[in-house]
Amino acid sequence: MRMYINQAGYLPGEKKTILLAEAAEEEISKLQSGKYPPETVKVFDRDGKCILEKEAAYQGYDREAGDLVWLADITELSDPGEYRAEYEKEHIACRINISGQIYAGLCKVLSKAYYFQRCGTELEAQYAGKFKRECCHTGKAVRLEDYKKITEGAGTGDIRFYDVRGGWHDAGDYGRYPTAAAAALAHIMYAYRFFPDAFSVNLNIPESGNGIPDILNECLYELKWLLKMQLQDGSVCHKLTSMRHANFVMPARDKRQFILFPPSSMATADFAAVMALASRVYAEYDVEFSRMALNAAKRAWSWLESHPEFTGFANPEECNTGDYADTDDRDERLWAAAEMYRAVKDDIYMEEAERIYAELEREGTDVVSMGWGNVSGFAGWCLLEQSLRRTGSDGEKDTGRKAELSEKYRAAFISEADRIVALSRESRYGVALDAREYEWGSNMTVLNRAMILETAYLLVPDDRYIECAAEQMNYILGVNAVGYSYVTGVGEHSFRNPHNRVTVADGIEETIPGFVAGGPNAYPVDEKAEWLIEPGTPPMKCYLDIWECYSLNEITIYWNSPAIFVSSFLHVKLK
Repeated sequence: MRMYINQAGYLPGEKKTILLAEAAEEEISKLQSGKYPPETVKVFDRDGKCILEKEAAYQGYDREAGDLVWLADITELSDPGEYRAEYEKEHIACRINISGQIYAGLCKVLSKAYYFQRCGTELEAQYAGKFKRECCHTGKAVRLEDYKKITEGAGTGDIRFYDVRGGWHDAGDYGRYPTAAAAALAHIMYAYRFFPDAFSVNLNIPESGNGIPDILNECLYELKWLLKMQLQDGSVCHKLTSMRHANFVMPARDKRQFILFPPSSMATADFAAVMALASRVYAEYDVEFSRMALNAAKRAWSWLESHPEFTGFANPEECNTGDYADTDDRDERLWAAAEMYRAVKDDIYMEEAERIYAELEREGTDVVSMGWGNVSGFAGWCLLEQSLRRTGSDGEKDTGRKAELSEKYRAAFISEADRIVALSRESRYGVALDAREYEWGSNMTVLNRAMILETAYLLVPDDRYIECAAEQMNYILGVNAVGYSYVTGVGEHSFRNPHNRVTVADGIEETIPGFVAGGPNAYPVDEKAEWLIEPGTPPMKCYLDIWECYSLNEITIYWNSPAIFVSSFLHVKLK
């Protein structure tokens, strides 16, 4: 028998459960003919006094986990403090933490992780502690066509070099990608727009105390780099990486030549959208940057208008860095049109948003997704923002064409939230994934679905949505079939070995806190995972805390960002 709880802890008034699980190949016949006997769990205070004894009722067999599951409800335990839960029959115990700051603390550690991903600057001890490191990647980049000239021995006399210093390392590698950046920035900036009270904390970064909330200071570090990815004609380079991934060395030791790869319509539209959003977010904090961002967004939009065709991207044959490829840029153009309308208030952008939405709707395309590959849902956040910032109220009434598209988005978010709730109820662990969705980045899918649930709750305050969103975070923080908290440094049994060059190379036993793992993947592609995971392993158990297993264990900026959105919501709405 195994015992699982949310390892970060619970808010005093939040629903709390203890899950017991036992591995089984299937639900044996005697369980199908009658109710399986309940188990008993006890809760002890810090003095060792038993203050609660609860039955754990049998829930059934979870096929994705390969487990029989029992659940004990301990919601009545509400006094802040530290407790110990025990399943005495098998001498199993775990700690329970109850505090009004659970999600505020989680949001802080998730946010500070971005500082540790900074590129092009020294991480000083006063901000980074033991994880201090030297300045990295200060060299200038070249365009791909010029890189080929250099490698062919043509010299550098007529080659232009570009200042690309700054931004965040995207993931476990040292590349930087506008499409990934745009998604991460959107999650974080909208979290700030909707739940500003969750972001009053000092993150202890170099900009702290400058009059701008630290979470926006951190985003600004990425946004200023992102501006460097725009070319003179308004287009945006698809990515900035070396031709091959760096070895597992500290970033200051990575001396490979960085390359600006050709523009794509996907990157350009994402750029236009996130810069238009940034122009609104920073208008009250940094007027000069706000204007700069909007001008950059307009230039990107002009390029999109003159290039209505899809301009894709594919890695050159000799390149092995991430490609972030796509086959359709309409979701990016939809988001860009919505953000441009919100920033400029010109109906031409709304007409384009309506046109694209109608196409996607006719084709049955998901219009509420908020991952890097499908950003359609960000357009919904943009158009519904007035409503989403006022829980249970429509706020200022939209009129005309914008109202029509906003209403379609409202219905789409609620419909998808209802589907997610139903999917979650099919799982004995409460997670909203089906068997096929335990794939690379499965935790991103869980967190994105939590964001959709929270969006629906802001539109229609139905407790089903908020409870289901909390269950998704419970899964991320330890209520899963392998018992890991998928956030480094959070919980008794948090994963410790992310696929991340810095944490592998820094020689520090402790892991940088606040990184979110990709999660279980029933279709691993790295050699180590393929070798160690037995065929037929239940999908939820296809996870290993081994740094070589990049298809299970990598970290990235757009896995942290939805976790920030979800935790900031839970802090504000459950507190």
